[in-house]
Order: sequence, then structure tokens, then C-alpha cells
Amino acid sequence: MTLAVAATAALGVDVLERLAEHHEIAFVLTRPDRPRGRGRQVGAPPAKEAALRLGIPVRQPERLDDSFSIEDADTVVVAAYGALIPEGLLERASWLNVHPSLLPRWRGAAPVERAIMAGDDETGVTIHRTTPELDAGPIAAQQSFLIGAEDDAGVVYARSGELAAELLEDVLSGSAEFRPQPDEGATYADRLTPEDRELDWKRPPTELLNQIRALSPHIGARGEVDGKQLTVWRARLADEGSPLTAGGLELLEVQPEGRRRMSGEEYLRGLRGSG
Repeated sequence: MTLAVAATAALGVDVLERLAEHHEIAFVLTRPDRPRGRGRQVGAPPAKEAALRLGIPVRQPERLDDSFSIEDADTVVVAAYGALIPEGLLERASWLNVHPSLLPRWRGAAPVERAIMAGDDETGVTIHRTTPELDAGPIAAQQSFLIGAEDDAGVVYARSGELAAELLEDVLSGSAEFRPQPDEGATYADRLTPEDRELDWKRPPTELLNQIRALSPHIGARGEVDGKQLTVWRARLADEGSPLTAGGLELLEVQPEGRRRMSGEEYLRGLRGSG
């Protein structure tokens, strides 16, 4: 079997690195270099950086279409690639998608974040055949795991990458059978928007906490606290005497605009020192 990997974001990097330990990877398909960060300097996507570190050839088409050459790979593993695969390409190789949810629940772009926001106590990983329909292809392997009360998206993505590599080994060995994916029970994990980051302190504390967990440590939820805009990275339900609170939560790790991340207590000390 000749293997390639289509990946861009962190989950794809994790899967790529784990597959490369046991398989020769013909090439990595990833998105073009783009401006990144506050300075908007052009930078490589994480999967490209990982591929170059591993000595794997990289392909970065500006637009993926039927003319793209995949003749040197008969199986392509897709993990957090971030673009649709044209139907013509799907017919020229076996495309296996790594999806970090228990399909058909949370089809779409942000399954981990939407699961945590919704208060799900369970998620998992599904390996399915890539089809033109969004995350609706036949399932080859699926396994669940619990989402802990304090787990954020980073923890869930890390577990998903480890589990995905294990499931892929069974699928790539040819021992798995594909079964049709039901549409019953399907939900959709819409792409995250700037509005998803905004904390409305009038909402129930548990919902706010889920929102913060879902957006940490990679995006960050944000809200106004005593007239100052803060990104909130970690929080918990507030107790009497909690030092920095909002919306019934104790804010454990925050980031003022233009500054680094810090504990809630450190942030308060800074306010007192500047007062």
C-alpha cells in the first residue's frame, strides 16, 4: 500500500507523525502558505512544517481539482485538511477521513468544539470513506471516549489523534469492513465564527464554562470584565471568595488585550499595582 496524508491543522499533524512511525508516506497534501498571526507574516501550515521535519515531500495546490496528481498513492488519509476533495479525485484512490466525533453526530468543521459547547460527556473518532457528501461516507471504524468535566479542546484533540492512529492501523491492514453511515441522529458542527468567542455573562455558568473549554487552548473565548476586554483560557465555577469572577465563574487564566496569558490572581495584582 502506498500512503499519502492530506492534513493542515494540529490534529492532522498528530495523525501524520504517528503514521510516519510505521509507514512510508509518499507525500503530504496541505493548504498553501498564508499570512498568520498579528504581523500577518506568510507562514507554512503546521502539517507542512511537520512534513519537512520528517523529510516527506509536500504538495500545496492553490486549488485542488481533478487534475491534481495522486498516481503515486493508492490510499490517502485525510485528517483536518480543511478543503473539499473533488469527486474526480475520490474515484482515483481510496480516501479515508479521520473525523473526531461519533458520526453521524457532529458532521462538519468543528466537531470537538461543538461537542464541548453542547455539554456532551462522550465523543470519539470515526474513520470513514470520504465521499462528496459532508462526513457521510461509510464507516470502517469508530470508538468512543469520555469527555472529562475539566477537559478542554486541546485534551480532546490529543486523545482523538492517538485513537485515530490506532483505528487507522486496523483499517489500513484490510481487516475492517465498511458499513453505511445512518443519517438518523445526524447533527452538524458549523464552522466557528467570531461570535462564538463572545462570552455573554448573563448565560448560565455551566454554558459559559463549556464555551471556554471548547475554545481553549487554541482560540480563546473573550468577554468584558470590569470594563476591560479579556480572553479567558481557563475557568471554573466560582466559590465564595474567588478572586477574579464573572458570570458565576472564577477566571483562572486570562489574557488582557496586547499582553501575555496570566493567572487571574496575577492579573488582579497588576490592576492593583497600576491603580
